[in-house]
Amino acid sequence: MSSTTASRWTRRTEDVAKPGLTIERVETRILDVPLIRPHGFATTTATEQSILLVSVTTRDGVTGFGEGVVPGGPWWGGECVETMKPLVDAFIAPVMIGRRVDELVGILSDIEKVVANARFAKAACDVAMHDAWARSLEVPVRDLLGGQCRDSVDVTWALGVLPVETAVAEIEERIASHGHRSFKLKMGAGDPARDIDRLVSLASEVGDRVSLRIDVNARWDRITALTHLPRLAEAGYDLFEQPTPAHDLATLREITRRTGVPVMADESVCSPADALAVVRAEAADVIAVKTTKLGGLRESLKTAAVAESAGLACHGATSLEGPFGTAASLQFACAVPAVSWGSELFGPMLLRESYTTTDLVYADGKVSLPDGPGLGLKPDWSAINRFTRE
Repeated sequence: MSSTTASRWTRRTEDVAKPGLTIERVETRILDVPLIRPHGFATTTATEQSILLVSVTTRDGVTGFGEGVVPGGPWWGGECVETMKPLVDAFIAPVMIGRRVDELVGILSDIEKVVANARFAKAACDVAMHDAWARSLEVPVRDLLGGQCRDSVDVTWALGVLPVETAVAEIEERIASHGHRSFKLKMGAGDPARDIDRLVSLASEVGDRVSLRIDVNARWDRITALTHLPRLAEAGYDLFEQPTPAHDLATLREITRRTGVPVMADESVCSPADALAVVRAEAADVIAVKTTKLGGLRESLKTAAVAESAGLACHGATSLEGPFGTAASLQFACAVPAVSWGSELFGPMLLRESYTTTDLVYADGKVSLPDGPGLGLKPDWSAINRFTRE
C-alpha cells in the first residue's frame, strides 16, 4: 500500500470513527416554571410546570437538549421529575456516556436492558441525543426522522376545567390573539351531569364558530360514559378523548359506534404495541402521539407507523412540555404525514416565561417550524438558572 493510499485510508477511518460525536456529559436539572393561569386536569390543578431538562454534550462541544415532562405530576403515568432525575443520573446516563450520538438506536436498545418503563425519562434522553446529533450535522431534527412533509401544524388550545363564563372569555381571547379554531375541555373531576350541563352551555355560546373537544383523562366507567356522552354528541362536540380507563378498549369501541363521534386513545397508547392493540380492537379513530409518554422520537415513529398502516389518524399531543420538548414534538409532527389530526403543542404558551433565546411562532391557529439545526432553539441560561430548583 502506497503512502498516499495509506493516508487516504487513515482519513476515511477517522471519518468513520467520528470521535467528536462521542457523548462526554449528560446533565440534568429540574426547572419549576410558573403558568400564566392554573390549569385543571381530571384529578389535579397545576399552577407551575416542573420540567427535567436533560443536556447531552459531545466531545466536539455540541450540546443537545431534551425535556422530561408529565402533565401535572405522577397521577398520569406514574412518573414525575423527582423520579426521572435519579433514574437518568444513576442508570441511563452511564449507558450513554462514551457512545456516539449517531449510535442512538443502539444506545436506546441498551437503555431498555437497564431501565424498564420510565418512558418520560427516556424521552428526555432520546430527544437530547437527537438534538445533539442534528446540531453536529448542522441539520434540523426532522431530517433525522425522514425529512419535512409540512412546515406547521394546527394547534388546539386546552382550557382545563373552567366555568362557562371564564371559558367563553378565554376562547374569545385566543381567537383574537392567535387565531385558534379548536378548543379542548377537561372533564372527569366533578359530577358528570354538571360537567355535561357546563359543556352543553358552552357549545351553545361558541360551538357554531369553533371545534370543541373533550378529554376525560380515563376517569369515567362504561355506564357514565354511555349515559352522558350522547348529549355532547348532540351539542356538536367533535372528538371524545379517552373517556374510559386505558385497558377498557371494548368500551372505547362501543362509544365510537354508539355516539358517532370520533374517539381518541391517549392513556391507552403508551407504546407501539399498545397502538397495535387499539387497532386490533377497532377501539379508536385517532391515536394521541405524545413523544414524552412513548419514550421519545424513535418509539413515536413506530407508533405512528402502526396507526397509519391501519388507517387511523394521529394527533400531536402534549404533556405540557416547555420549548425544547414542544419543538421536538413539532419536528416530529412536521416529518410524519400520519399526524393528520392537528396537535395540542401549546405548552410554551401556557408558561409565564420562556427559557430559550427565541420563541416558537404561534399564529393563525398554527405553530410553525423554527429555523436552524437541531430543535431550532437555543437556551437562555439566565432564565434556566432562575427556574432551576435548588
